[in-house]
Amino acid sequence: MGAAMSETIGALLLIAGAFFVLVAALGVLRLPDVFMRMHAGTKAGTLGAGLVLVAAAFVFGELGVAVKSVVVFVFLLLTAPVAAHVLGRAAYYDRAELWDRTHHDDLRGRYDEVRHGRPDPAPDELESDH
Repeated sequence: MGAAMSETIGALLLIAGAFFVLVAALGVLRLPDVFMRMHAGTKAGTLGAGLVLVAAAFVFGELGVAVKSVVVFVFLLLTAPVAAHVLGRAAYYDRAELWDRTHHDDLRGRYDEVRHGRPDPAPDELESDH
């Protein structure tokens, strides 16, 4: 593929990736609760970063850059959903408020307070030695 074609494809992918990263940032800033913000940042941010990595592979046109871009993108695809899940569970565990127009709480009734709840701190743990 010609250098001009690779640069054009790379530029288009870079613009698309930047757009999705912008959408993720706006979602994190504008959405009403932690779960929606986390969803926007994870989905759109991963896609945007992936498109930027693919753009880098096209622009540089070297096998080493392409392999590294693919490895990093696969790493993002594997870790971003896991991180979002852990953050979501931690937010739910901390009783983060849902948006007032959220109609369904999937974990209500499935979350065992004895098994998953936080124990009350011991009285000596409340006092700091500092």
